[in-house]
Amino acid sequence: MSRRIERLERVESTMTIAAKLAAEGCPSGTIVVADEQTAGIGRHGRSWISEKGTGLYVSIVLRLRVQSGTLPLVMLALGLATREAIVELTSLSPDLRWPNDVLIGGKKCAGILAQLEGDAIVAGIGINVSQTAFPPGLDTPATSLGLEGARVEREQLLIALADSVDRCCQVLAEQGAGAILRIFTAVSSYASGRRVHVEQANGIIEGVTEGLDESGFLRIRQADGRLITIFAGGVRALETDASRSNAG
Repeated sequence: MSRRIERLERVESTMTIAAKLAAEGCPSGTIVVADEQTAGIGRHGRSWISEKGTGLYVSIVLRLRVQSGTLPLVMLALGLATREAIVELTSLSPDLRWPNDVLIGGKKCAGILAQLEGDAIVAGIGINVSQTAFPPGLDTPATSLGLEGARVEREQLLIALADSVDRCCQVLAEQGAGAILRIFTAVSSYASGRRVHVEQANGIIEGVTEGLDESGFLRIRQADGRLITIFAGGVRALETDASRSNAG
């Protein structure tokens, strides 16, 4: 499939450029990729470290044949696509932490952000490719494909990622939410049976994950037996469970 690709050397954020293109009516699959971001955007207003030439910093405009309100499911599909691209090019087996983190050995190697722009979805994906060090004090310890022993060319990864995003979004559009939920659950150690705590505006929630609901939100069983649904928030494994192996 031919697609429009905007290649930029240095930008504040590829998300901003892609959102502008989406508002102008660019076709689905349009990609904005930059060698460096000076103000990379993460979830909940956090920044994404985007050093020059060391990571894949990309935003993709999607116009999907799915019902409104499916943004959480699209996020899961994008996480699956990112994992699939890494698996295709390396011997690594990343884990997926709901809703948008890709982990290797418990360390974050990729993150996904999605937002609505009119009738389009703008998906931002950052993958740490060849970084050799990260700042201390990060919310989640970080790693890169290179630090994990995988040598990958960014252009090769971009091609694999674009193709896997197309495939996973097609699964969502044609097979529905159930297919994405099943696949995500199969490759994520966080989806079910994981002891976690979740930061919420009114405090910390602790419990054991008990699968995803039909909209893609995470369910947690608390110690008192109550089953609650998590719509947003930073999910983290409890330290006593940190040694649990990743899903493969």
